[in-house]
Amino acid sequence: MDSIPLTIGGKKAEGFVIPLGPANLVFVKMEKGLVGCGAVDVQALEKFGYAAAKVRLASGPSIRTVDDILAGTIAAANGPARALGIAEGMSGREALERL
Repeated sequence: MDSIPLTIGGKKAEGFVIPLGPANLVFVKMEKGLVGCGAVDVQALEKFGYAAAKVRLASGPSIRTVDDILAGTIAAANGPARALGIAEGMSGREALERL
């Protein structure tokens, strides 16, 4: 597992890349929630009141890196994330700035 320190919107963040054989589990965690790849179950996290959204790539087969999360497009967001202004279609970076 790789842990990558980041600054997004002037706030500290932490990116994670966990190799899972042919795919990676990738997400970026902020103070109020996270944005991750398609493997992140945003509805399960909603049950805990945790803001979460997942991204899809504009091109390519799958998300492999933290940069892919930042450049991707929000495909789904749970209730707590939507309450913070996160909506489908915005960039991963833009969503993270709201967290």
